[in-house]
Amino acid sequence: MFRVVFLCTENSNRSQMAEGFARHHGSDVLEAHSAGSKASGRVNPRAIEAMAEKGIDLGAHDSKSTDRLPGGKFDVVITMGCGDQCPWVAGELREDWGLSDPGPMSYEGLLQVRDEIEGKVLDLLSRLRDKTP
Repeated sequence: MFRVVFLCTENSNRSQMAEGFARHHGSDVLEAHSAGSKASGRVNPRAIEAMAEKGIDLGAHDSKSTDRLPGGKFDVVITMGCGDQCPWVAGELREDWGLSDPGPMSYEGLLQVRDEIEGKVLDLLSRLRDKTP
């Protein structure tokens, strides 16, 4: 199993949706986590609603900082496009997905970012499955 962490600033939108998609689509190949540099303490209700439309329940998720991540090394570290505001976590493979923050967007904008995240998660899962013996 690959250990993957998705990082953003508040851990209330992008990284939470990425974690949800990764768990939903990739529980056979990875252990997914998420965190933020300035955790807001809650997941955006609109993100919860948008993910429910995809059959993924983020209702029990909470926004957390990196100090609440499990110990040990991560195989993959994905930042969401928050630049210098993203927390730093060590990992073998590091990627920045350059996603816009959907927090201040219209609901339609949030849905576009959600769908972009799902596509990127599916691509990541395909690459990880190719590395699995």
